[in-house]
Amino acid sequence: MEISAAGRLEVRITPADVGKRVSVRRLSEPGAAQEKFTDTVGVLTSWDSGVLMITRRDGQSVRIAESALVAGKVVPAAPARRRGPAATYEELARVCSRGWRPLETERLGEWELRASGGFTRRANSVLPLGDPGLPLNAALAAVRRWYGERGLPAYVQTATGAEGTQELLSAELERRGWVREVTAELWTGALAPVADRAEGTGVLLSRQADEAWLARYQRKGVSEVALRVLGGGPSVWFATVPGAEGEPPAAIGRCVVDGRWAGFAAVEVDPGRRRQGLATEVMAALARRALDEGASAAWLQVETDNEGARALYAALGFTPHHAYHHYRAPDTTESGDRDR
Repeated sequence: MEISAAGRLEVRITPADVGKRVSVRRLSEPGAAQEKFTDTVGVLTSWDSGVLMITRRDGQSVRIAESALVAGKVVPAAPARRRGPAATYEELARVCSRGWRPLETERLGEWELRASGGFTRRANSVLPLGDPGLPLNAALAAVRRWYGERGLPAYVQTATGAEGTQELLSAELERRGWVREVTAELWTGALAPVADRAEGTGVLLSRQADEAWLARYQRKGVSEVALRVLGGGPSVWFATVPGAEGEPPAAIGRCVVDGRWAGFAAVEVDPGRRRQGLATEVMAALARRALDEGASAAWLQVETDNEGARALYAALGFTPHHAYHHYRAPDTTESGDRDR
């Protein structure tokens, strides 16, 4: 909260602060005999007709009546990181896109339109880094046409919670009726501690996803398009822990090395073999290979409701960097494999 020299709470934000990160305190039960307060921190995305809209780090929007404000101030754009590799949102967004490379791309100003026959939202959505070179209405119309020509629903991937992320664009998409379908988080961590956590004994590494690896992969009936996406990237490695004879692998994983970054994905374990450290073994083996190629930092993506994965990654030293979201254009039908 903001306290003036006279000891009173003050509201030091105005509609001119839209787009800035703010901290506000409001009455949570106006008119109650005992006053209760609620604090909210996030980006001020609008202030219209006496109502503020604040987008929190996780992308959730909070509506606050101006009359309920008790205190408010502008705060730094992003909190200081206490551990883990330093990185900007834009750097990570570009690294992640290269690590899950779409089959087709086209520029719309500084936006990147990506398509891969519908295999995953990440490879079939707009990455809006910068100015599309058109007013927003025209840019979104162009996006819808581009994906419509390919028989795909139009998606825009936005991010929240770090300096340079797209809270304002997310709010505009929601006002235009675009539907947020998935929220996940991007976590980062140092690579060496991951490599040191296990020996990686029994983990086989390969440059290609063979039939055994695909037998454990959670998406069944993987197409040629999917194989091209899985195999795309600067330096891709697949890990396999063999299962019992005639059975799919006990565990698998994928890693793509890109400069100082190693990105982990598709870490999956046979449900009957969980809690045996196999996921850690897979990640350690991949991490050592990435270290050999000169990487020092790691990233991965995890959905907000995957408690098991989040606990594993936290134990390996990863922490959240930002959240990202996929917005689908209104009046379009979802189709294909849309996981993240």
